Amino acid sequence: MIYDPKIWLKNYDKEVPPELDIQADCMMEYIEKRCRDYLDRPAFNFLGVQRSYKELFDGAYQFAKGLSDKGFGKGDVVAIHMPNIPHYLFAMLGALKAGCTITGISPLLSPDEAEHELNDCKAKVLITLDIMFEQKIIQKKDHLPHLNLILTANVGDYLPSVKRFLGKLLKKIPVGKIEPIEGKEIMPFIDFCKPFPSDPPSVKVGREEMAIIQYTGGTTGPSKGAVLSHGNMLAGMSIFEKWVTSADGEGRNLALFPYFHIGGLAICWGTLMRAGEQTLIPNPRDLKFLMKEWKTLKPTWGVMAPSLFILLLGEKEFHEMDFTEMEWCYSGSAPFSPEVLHEVEDIIGKGKITECYGMTETCAMNTGNPQRGMNKVGSVGLPYPSTHVRIVDIETGLKDMPLGEEGEIIISGPQVTKGYFNRPEETKKALRDHDGKTYLHTGDVGHMDEDGYIWIVDRVKDMLIVGGYKVFSAEVESKLYDNHEIKFCAIIGIPNPEKAGSEIVKLYVQKNPEFSHISNEDLEEKLIAFAKEKMAPYKVPKIIEFIDEMPLTGVGKVDKKVLRARNKS
Repeated sequence: MIYDPKIWLKNYDKEVPPELDIQADCMMEYIEKRCRDYLDRPAFNFLGVQRSYKELFDGAYQFAKGLSDKGFGKGDVVAIHMPNIPHYLFAMLGALKAGCTITGISPLLSPDEAEHELNDCKAKVLITLDIMFEQKIIQKKDHLPHLNLILTANVGDYLPSVKRFLGKLLKKIPVGKIEPIEGKEIMPFIDFCKPFPSDPPSVKVGREEMAIIQYTGGTTGPSKGAVLSHGNMLAGMSIFEKWVTSADGEGRNLALFPYFHIGGLAICWGTLMRAGEQTLIPNPRDLKFLMKEWKTLKPTWGVMAPSLFILLLGEKEFHEMDFTEMEWCYSGSAPFSPEVLHEVEDIIGKGKITECYGMTETCAMNTGNPQRGMNKVGSVGLPYPSTHVRIVDIETGLKDMPLGEEGEIIISGPQVTKGYFNRPEETKKALRDHDGKTYLHTGDVGHMDEDGYIWIVDRVKDMLIVGGYKVFSAEVESKLYDNHEIKFCAIIGIPNPEKAGSEIVKLYVQKNPEFSHISNEDLEEKLIAFAKEKMAPYKVPKIIEFIDEMPLTGVGKVDKKVLRARNKS
């Protein structure tokens, strides 16, 4: 069956239209129009330094002019390799203004992984943190044939001179060693921009042209780049505009989700198009700094991963902070245990957390709970405007599943990628035709209820087969989080040597420090007894391993690739 959109449209907030009406051709045109009446408003804060929207655009235009004068433009890829610092905003906006395509390279990647992404997208320009240059890029100097220009950045570049000098002198600001690479021009980003006027090149960019190559990891093999056009990103921004209530020129966002991740990029552009103010957080794991900046900015909105909330719950200071100005916070990237969600809302305010669902391939915009309407805890909400969702059988992807029955979630809409960069086979596998529409096969397992809300059960890749039964790891993990002794937990499947094609349920646990007095043996016994009471026998973990620290990805998801590798070693 094809679900009738009216199932979910009836639960939209009354101001939200069923379809999008996009009134721009490229991202920069859209942002410039939205911000032209707010040029004096603060655009961002960073370590006590503030820049207005006029200053942000002027800096971006200088970079755009520099790129153009150097001969870079349409078809050229500019890679940005750094955490959330001012250079990222200037480089991102400037590169798009010059007609270039951008790609974000995570600073957490190994030298080999960074090399793969830079070569895969054939990046010609790289803006990198100086310490990343020293630690990673220089190791690959003979293996980056496409790079022509490398611009280096330092965390202290935009600080007042005295503060910058003292920071470097006292080694509070790390400084990386820069050395020449034959055949490549290398200079500081701020020195590159300085000679150019804030008079950007005139480049006509259309909706179908490539704006971003956003890399997404696979369970096996190297990461692949999802191609997001200007039209895709405009659709994503339009969804944000229609779905989220906020007045232009008033909102404040704590930018702690990294810009090199699609979630961080989405909330960044959502803030920019509202002429909002954002405070840049280069390291969200530095909880003391994060809370200090939170108290200073008093954000009105934000996006956070559940794992970061879990870490903050362990901080006494977080429980004592004032969240009265916080209007809403979207939670994505991983399932939110209902118990943890309620615990967080006891602190920041009831109904302020809204669960949503997005992917790199959809500009982070799949589904979301209504901001003012019925918010179903545990659900990732309703399909966004102009978005169609179907649930199909996992085995073939051809049979539509009835309401309430689990299957793979597939999505069609203007925000959906046109494919993976230079990966025709991967594209063909992910994007398939159903009744004349192209749908993205997400790899996520879930169901749609009678009100049109989507409930995610697991990733297809994380689903276990135990004695012929499906075990959804996210479901098991969510129930186990009812035990306060657990800070983080994760389920993986390991091959059952006695039953071909069957797996054994293995549980990894990081204990909550408050319960360190409980022995691992006693806690293991308690967890197994709990699981036997709350779950079917085939879902009960047969092996439990306690670890000191759960491996997390750069955006706070439990890294099951690391756990699987650990189990094999």
